[in-house]
Amino acid sequence: MAYSSIVKPSVYFNTKLYTGNGGTQSITGVGFQPDWVWCKGRSFTDNHISFDAVRTATKVLKPNLTAAESTVAATLTSFDSDGFSLGSDGEINANSQTFASWNWKANGAGSSNTDGDINSTVSVNQTAGFSIVKYTGNGSNDQTVGHGLGARPVTWFIKNLSRAEDWIVYQQGIAANWYDDSYFYLNSSSAAMGSVNAGTGNPTTSVFYIGNSDKTGKNGDDYIAYVFAEKKGFSKFSHYTGNGNSDGPFVYTGFKPAFVMTKEKGNASSWDMHDNKRDPFNVCNKYLLAEDTGAEGTTDILDFCSNGFKFRTSNGDRNQSGERYVYWAFAEEPLVANSGTDGVPATAR
Repeated sequence: MAYSSIVKPSVYFNTKLYTGNGGTQSITGVGFQPDWVWCKGRSFTDNHISFDAVRTATKVLKPNLTAAESTVAATLTSFDSDGFSLGSDGEINANSQTFASWNWKANGAGSSNTDGDINSTVSVNQTAGFSIVKYTGNGSNDQTVGHGLGARPVTWFIKNLSRAEDWIVYQQGIAANWYDDSYFYLNSSSAAMGSVNAGTGNPTTSVFYIGNSDKTGKNGDDYIAYVFAEKKGFSKFSHYTGNGNSDGPFVYTGFKPAFVMTKEKGNASSWDMHDNKRDPFNVCNKYLLAEDTGAEGTTDILDFCSNGFKFRTSNGDRNQSGERYVYWAFAEEPLVANSGTDGVPATAR
């Protein structure tokens, strides 16, 4: 059994759906004060839009674009005890339009971390294996940056805040070393690429490596990184191999998923995003694409199970025979928790 000390995953990650009103409103029901909020319009064509507590409210990044950070006063105006407040900006609060928000808990505005060659500001939740890291590049290769997790990270997202650059995503399970064919662009459907943007070192329990490219370490430019370590029964970042059949592969996570994002390694393909709030029952057929502005699409794709997820499509973006795919998953419920429960396994949906 995949015993987990995290009894209630929704206090560290939760999806919240809402409807825009075109004015101001407070979104409640997240279940905690979020530190990273990623939103996307469901009912209309719109950019993804992202905020975090280290950069502070109103500081906008768009995961589907290369654009630098901007300040837009009428966007997310505060991180609140049970959610967040919004202004009137149409990309995040258009009247009568529906939205999804994905919310992660770190530790507020963060504090100084001097573990690496480059000092950083880190907001970290070691229990959930998540940290938000802000740093300034120095133009040198093979530089380390502290992440505060106390565990080896297995995936992270990096974005240059100072200029238009691609979002870099590193992910375990692509190659033996992080610097051998190991990164994607979040804002693109392109296949995995060799890591000219990374340093030539594997991450440790205290630091990750960056290169000296404009995307990860240009001298004087500011960067944000979202860094994750796996936590049993709460998060899983790994890979699966497609079988090209509508009776697709089962992927074991050790928990009932609340959120799954997938991406093919070897070919151009979309970043599929699924969650348990837009699809409370199987089959999960509502999807958004992280690199795309499109409204929510609908087609049968996968089931959320008590201990993982199973594909119900032969579509090549999700299940091409013999192809490797990476995935990011967070839990609704651990398969079995070992604290505060009677040890009864999670049930299927």
